[in-house]
Amino acid sequence: MYNSEENSENVEKEVSFFRFEDLRIYHKSLDYINWLNDVNMLFPENDSSGLAASLNASARNIAFYITEGSSRNKNQFIQYLKMAKTAIRECLVMTSIAYRANFITETYEQESRQFLMELTKMSGALISSLQRSSTNNNGYNYNNSNGNAQYHENNGNAADNYNNRYAENS
Repeated sequence: MYNSEENSENVEKEVSFFRFEDLRIYHKSLDYINWLNDVNMLFPENDSSGLAASLNASARNIAFYITEGSSRNKNQFIQYLKMAKTAIRECLVMTSIAYRANFITETYEQESRQFLMELTKMSGALISSLQRSSTNNNGYNYNNSNGNAQYHENNGNAADNYNNRYAENS
């Protein structure tokens, strides 16, 4: 039988080959995509506006921007995180439209808002952490020879701890 708790502990202790998989914001974006897949069943089958498809695309873009940015230099990663924040705002607008069109209930609209607020806070904290890292060398170090991100232990800074090396799945 599959033991999810045991598996979760092992995942949290291992450092992934793909560094973005160590970021809680990445896992939270996947959680939102999964949640949204369930909610999409509430949309009408003949959704001529394409709202469900657009909402799904924007939600996927959040994760895509995080993953793509994590393979770039620090300034580019910050730019990709800002693009992820734009995708988050797009999701919020489309959630409001879906609610006003009576495609989703107020409860689902509030759940979506909660996800999106948390993703916004997480991306802002990671951006702040990356911006500070140039002065105190916490978080990502993009100065290695091949330009790929490397993680360093942080010194207890709250924003750095927010997206630390052993990122927990929220």
